[in-house]
Amino acid sequence: MSGVNDNKFNSTVFLLTGIPGQEDVHLWVSIPFCLMYVISIVGNSVILFIIKTDPSLHQPMYIFLSMLAITDLGLSISTIPTILGIFLFNSREISLDACFAQLFFIHSLSFIESSVLLSMAFDRFVAIRDPLRYASILTPPRIARMGLVCVLRGVALIFPLPFLLKRFQYCRANVLSHSYCLHQEVMKMSCSDITVNSIYGLFIIVSSVGLDSLLILLSYVMILKTVLSITSLAERLRALNTCVSHLCAVLLFYTPMIGLSVIHRLGKGSSPLLQILLGYIYLLVPPLMNPIVYSVKSKHLRARIIRVFVK
Repeated sequence: MSGVNDNKFNSTVFLLTGIPGQEDVHLWVSIPFCLMYVISIVGNSVILFIIKTDPSLHQPMYIFLSMLAITDLGLSISTIPTILGIFLFNSREISLDACFAQLFFIHSLSFIESSVLLSMAFDRFVAIRDPLRYASILTPPRIARMGLVCVLRGVALIFPLPFLLKRFQYCRANVLSHSYCLHQEVMKMSCSDITVNSIYGLFIIVSSVGLDSLLILLSYVMILKTVLSITSLAERLRALNTCVSHLCAVLLFYTPMIGLSVIHRLGKGSSPLLQILLGYIYLLVPPLMNPIVYSVKSKHLRARIIRVFVK
């Protein structure tokens, strides 16, 4: 009898959730998800290929864009197995270790992307504020160091989370509300004291996403101040136009991410469907839209892409 109770109350797997109440149409829902993944992976891969093979695009702005594309590819790949597994094969079970590994990659890549977006904001600030020294300030070795800091920061902040989660006993309902694992949700499945996890989770959100978004806002205040000092209206518009793609990427990334974090921590009475929708937007839309936005707004990049496909 005790063995039965142990199996009942000590979870060794979590059950992921697709769209509650819509299980009959999961196969049909998988079609747009597959299309989104294909477009995301192909789009970001094309961006990387074009930037790597065209020496004229070996400029700071495009090097940062390639970092963003790599991060978006990582985010897409880290969620494909569970999301498509649920919608195509109704495969809901995920082991604790696999869940902890997935949430490590999702959160660390998200924080890396936040850092890359901050670096791109600095790139736009330097390009507009001091265009004559732009290439001498953002040299390839300096950009490489910035990229390394982005990666190390994201990995270092998230590295303790799997170990903090692994020490828990999971004896509550083991059904997660998303098609993938997130720290803020997994820790609530524990019957242990989650105070340390909760405080540390809030700390890393504030010190990474919160700080990055604040610095990005500050950089755009300084960019706007610089632009307003330009006498020519045409030059002002041209300067602002170079920031449109980055602003779109920032809004696509931070809006659902912050919204999802707030709902998980404060929105106890919020609609489960809203959580699920925000979760999909948070992980699927930025990798899908970033290559499209940059390809549309960048004449040089668009011309190179057209040239490759026309051949």
